[in-house]
Amino acid sequence: MKVLWLLLTVFLLDASVHAADKIRIGMPADAGHFTLPLAQKKGFLKEEGLEAEIITITGPVANIALSNGDIDYYTGFGSAMRAMIQGQLPARIVVCYRPLPHFVVVSRPDIKSVKDLKGKTFGTNPGGGPDLVARLIIKHFGMDPDKDVKFTRGTNDTALARMNQGLMDATALPVPRDYQAIKMGFHVLARAEDLFTYPISGLITQTKKIKEKPDEIKRVIRAGIKGNRYMRANRDGTIPILMSTYRLDKETATALYDSFVKGFSDDGNLPEDGLRRLIDDTKSITKITREVTVNEVADLSILREAQMELGIK
Repeated sequence: MKVLWLLLTVFLLDASVHAADKIRIGMPADAGHFTLPLAQKKGFLKEEGLEAEIITITGPVANIALSNGDIDYYTGFGSAMRAMIQGQLPARIVVCYRPLPHFVVVSRPDIKSVKDLKGKTFGTNPGGGPDLVARLIIKHFGMDPDKDVKFTRGTNDTALARMNQGLMDATALPVPRDYQAIKMGFHVLARAEDLFTYPISGLITQTKKIKEKPDEIKRVIRAGIKGNRYMRANRDGTIPILMSTYRLDKETATALYDSFVKGFSDDGNLPEDGLRRLIDDTKSITKITREVTVNEVADLSILREAQMELGIK
């Protein structure tokens, strides 16, 4: 009887030691944040000893949830960056899974180039990701977005319909809406990922967690890098996961994969030039004039450890 009790005790202790750590990850709804849903469905999070609950949540709500500890991580950079710079969110970016923006500029058929947008009406949601990236694209082609283009309020859900009605001439959309736009006869004028870096997705977590649970963070980082590497190397295996995650038909999921896969990093690095663009845009939106250092918004020390363990130089 004593031997049986001893064996049972050892079994329970062993099970406790090896029990998966429960974490909650918040993320925006669009496919630019596909890394961790893929990592979950392919078992990479479980492989790292993590039981993850992934929650779709908007940026402003996520900031509150992250501050309160209702979620452990958030994958979107835009709204969190504003809160960090304003001193409202004690958190840092710890890894970047998507250093390239997944937005495209699409226009009515009579507009053939970005420079042809001069004097035209451009619909976006002010301060949102598509709006910020659209302005960078317009600047890239030598124009001033505040003077040369007429910006008006628009949303991803209504933009193509309004363009079809002649109410606006162009917009910026996340993929795979470019596929829908092409089918409707619109033109893709530019893909942001072909022009510059602009990190949009990774992991943001509280500075308190960075101090108290670096091992957990490292395991989430590793799972995401494994997910991205799988995605880039396995087209046929990834497309069905895109279909189930975002409720897409095979044709749309295939177009999405081909359009966005190269924008996912296989090492988790955060490009400094892109981060500086994001910081400068955020300063402009929040009317902050002081210098903002990289260390105020990012801590990549745990990423470096994860990269060493994965053999990434």
